[in-house]
Amino acid sequence: MQFQAILTSIALVAGLMLPHASAVAAPKTKPRPQTADDAPLLEMNQAFKKGDRRRLSALLPQVRGHVLEPWGAYWELAARLDETGPTEIRTFLSRYAGTYQEDRLRNDWLLLLGKRRDWATFAAEYPKFRMNDDRSVRCYALLNEAQTSDTDVAAQVQELWLAQKEADEGCAAAAEQQLEAGKLKAHTAWLRARLGFENERPRIATQAVGLLNPDWVASVNAIYANPVRFLDDKITALRPRTKELVTLALIRLASTDTTAAMDEMNKVRWRTQLTQEERSWVWGAIGKRAARRLNEGAINYFAHAQDQHLNGDHLIWKVRAALRAGAWQEVLNATAAMPEAQRQDPAWVYWRARALLALAGKPEAPAQARALFESIASPRGFYEQLAQEELGRPITVPPKPEPLTVAEKEAAQNNPGLRRGLYAIQAGLRAEGVREWNYSVGAHQRGGLSDRELLAAAQLACDNQVWDRCINTSERTKTVIDFEQRFPMPFKNAVVQRAGQIELDPAYVYGLIRQESRFIMDAQSSVGASGLMQVMPATARWTARRIGLADFKPHHITDRDTNIAIGTGYLKLVLESFDGSMPLAAAAYNAGPSRSRAWRGQDGGPMLEAAIWAENVPFNETRDYVKKVLSNTTNYAALITGRPQSLKARLGQIGPQRPGKSDVDEDLP
Repeated sequence: MQFQAILTSIALVAGLMLPHASAVAAPKTKPRPQTADDAPLLEMNQAFKKGDRRRLSALLPQVRGHVLEPWGAYWELAARLDETGPTEIRTFLSRYAGTYQEDRLRNDWLLLLGKRRDWATFAAEYPKFRMNDDRSVRCYALLNEAQTSDTDVAAQVQELWLAQKEADEGCAAAAEQQLEAGKLKAHTAWLRARLGFENERPRIATQAVGLLNPDWVASVNAIYANPVRFLDDKITALRPRTKELVTLALIRLASTDTTAAMDEMNKVRWRTQLTQEERSWVWGAIGKRAARRLNEGAINYFAHAQDQHLNGDHLIWKVRAALRAGAWQEVLNATAAMPEAQRQDPAWVYWRARALLALAGKPEAPAQARALFESIASPRGFYEQLAQEELGRPITVPPKPEPLTVAEKEAAQNNPGLRRGLYAIQAGLRAEGVREWNYSVGAHQRGGLSDRELLAAAQLACDNQVWDRCINTSERTKTVIDFEQRFPMPFKNAVVQRAGQIELDPAYVYGLIRQESRFIMDAQSSVGASGLMQVMPATARWTARRIGLADFKPHHITDRDTNIAIGTGYLKLVLESFDGSMPLAAAAYNAGPSRSRAWRGQDGGPMLEAAIWAENVPFNETRDYVKKVLSNTTNYAALITGRPQSLKARLGQIGPQRPGKSDVDEDLP
């Protein structure tokens, strides 16, 4: 059947599904209707966001006794925490002991205590902090430990400080203390500055360098604004400070003008005056930039660097560049140089194993590769599935666990944190409900809930049609897997029927929806995408016209069936535009068709296996999206068909568009 005919069929059916013409209203996620009792809570939430302390205090008495009272009490006290005494804070912590709000307020208080350098109170409260997931708090704890004992905390401070994505006060204070004590070397501060420059966060760089000498901050700012001018003024870089500033300038130049950075690095003065470590970092930045642009010569830029001097991000992009180039020895070298934690990521385990097989230079290589595949093989994720197939095992549905007992279900139903989380989500406080739910399953007790407890909690969310918590909670299990929880199929009749009408794989549709919205029907992205299939307004209007949806209005996109009709119609058009390639279509759905076309390469470019292509997608979000959609699709296909599946078969190969072929719809938005 030609797709134009299919589109006509969609139009005839979907036109009946617009809200004003629908005979049967689309079922919604099962919310608990808001009541008059909820109104003060919802108003307090808005007052907290606005920082309206007076309104928060006035509303607090009205939420006493409400199931979400801990939230109201938290907002009211957190808004004025900086002027609250310890007695009132401890009264709150006692009153709401064991709740997420207790731990959240203690987190806030610990940050304030660290900032004030109130170490006696900090030391008394820190051991009670159950989440312990705040790097700044951990840095304050290390600062206090360093001041009160002989414990060597330098390595921990360095790790936390270099990992911080923003210029926080806590880790900077701990680093400053360690620098002054001679426990951290000045080089660590310069490394921090390099990361700031490379990630376009100059505040990180100025803060780090300012710890060494505040007078140097002006130079750092000037370099960030105009690295070329600074380099033109520098003939020599013999002093440590000058060498580091030159390195910063070259890193900055690499992020703005790769060609100019390469020209600078080939000048005799920098080749001879900079250390191997400094040169390696700059070449790593150049190689990373080139690799993100899918430059076929990127691997050659990394060749100027020594792997032991590259940071983790440089090594990741070196692996990606090497994969595109088929340079398997470089894949092996770069993965071997990664820090241990990074090397254990399933992605790099898989590619290291593939490199061993590709090289096969040693008799033990096949056995080593097999051991690596075995260490990650499972249906849990993209590389886990690929590893499983490398071992000759197709993707199948794991055995269903033993049914939950009545006692297990009741324990979940009676869990106060889970109940509050569900209530908050269903009352319209999704962000708060999600935080409380996640805390209840992961941090309320040491080690989190057991696998059986997680299954019971997930089932509670499923039964209440809170599908994102159902999925995320079920995914936490370590040894017991319930595929029907992890890969639920809400609205099955609507999805399968629509997919069948346009000859679209329903597993692909489900795989995409699971990643797009987690089946939250009223999901709204920060850029305006709406509904189950997260359709942008302009895309919705364009697609509605293409598939003949008469009288489409922007608000119709929130209707379930209309959202599915438009989302699947657009997905079908995208899929046909990209020759049926699921990875390319998924990338186009997420980042736009023009980007997906660019990423497949120009005429004469390499033909790549799609796993290599997907790993090289420049956008972090889209790279993750493509892999998860395809992994989801494979698992949904196993569930829907009851037959073994292959992720590799869905991936195929990707290369430049065939000569003489034009896109089916070059105007795809």
